Amino acid sequence: MPREPSWWYAEPGLASVILKPVARLYGAIAARRLTRTAPYRSSLPVICVGNFTAGGSGKTPFTAMLARDLIARGERPVILTRGYGGSLKGPHWVDAARDAAALTGDEPLLLAKRAPVLLSRDRMAGAQAIEARGDATVIVMDDGLQNPALAKTLSFAVIDTSRRLGNWQVIPAGPLRLPLAVQAKLVDALVYNGQVNPHFQDEMAWRCPVPALHAWLQPDGVAFLAGARVVAYAGIGNPDRFFDTLRAHGATVVETLPFPDHARFTDADADRLLALASCHDAQLITTEKDHVRLSGSPKLAALAAASRTLPVEMKLHAASQTTLEALLTKALRPR
Repeated sequence: MPREPSWWYAEPGLASVILKPVARLYGAIAARRLTRTAPYRSSLPVICVGNFTAGGSGKTPFTAMLARDLIARGERPVILTRGYGGSLKGPHWVDAARDAAALTGDEPLLLAKRAPVLLSRDRMAGAQAIEARGDATVIVMDDGLQNPALAKTLSFAVIDTSRRLGNWQVIPAGPLRLPLAVQAKLVDALVYNGQVNPHFQDEMAWRCPVPALHAWLQPDGVAFLAGARVVAYAGIGNPDRFFDTLRAHGATVVETLPFPDHARFTDADADRLLALASCHDAQLITTEKDHVRLSGSPKLAALAAASRTLPVEMKLHAASQTTLEALLTKALRPR
């Protein structure tokens, strides 16, 4: 996925104004698709984790947290994903030990460490494959808020509070996948990933009057960062969030290299990163999501071996955890 334009996250300017007619047409076509598709209704509850915008917001960590919480409740979740960035169309049961990111995409490999993952571009076929296996009690749908093919029991929209909704315009004039007024009708709860601006939260409460959960990403095993010289690289939705986290935990970040979300690393990238680390006498560090894509050649394998990762988990504030439990209890009632 190419990096989104920086002006998406600034005040609306000339480019946004010029593209607004295209955005209006794009939004109208996408909205019409929602109303003209008869969704498949699974025999299992379907919990969807999505977002309002293109690019990353924290969906994957929230999905992993949700799977963990469901398992703690005695449920048997299966995560349904489309495998963005991979070549497989599915249905395909993801094997984290054997599958490559080039086939499945990076996020399914990470999620498969938490719960069984079924990859399927066709969400109805994916739900039917999960039902056919017979051991799941709930489907957790990773992304797909705007996909009408599968009816949802409970839907979350995760918002990166550092970028919010950008300029509030629809693709290609801005980052919104659909007009917010349309998307607001699709969600049952918002998840604010990070410290939220009160004015923005008030605006969202007016535009999308649903319960709000407050979350943050907590890195694990950060002691090694204190005083460490690092060359940091990341191909995620918001690389700056990762770089800022390293600095916040005491690392001296001597060089940062942002890549597009889900970027496929090349041998040239490996050569450049290894050379930078040698030049700066620094440790290479990246995200878990990026690390699973470092395969396919000896140079990428060397980069993987030389790079440390910073695992993160999403956490909820106590009041939000209580709200989540109530939402899950309602969604999981026998139907």
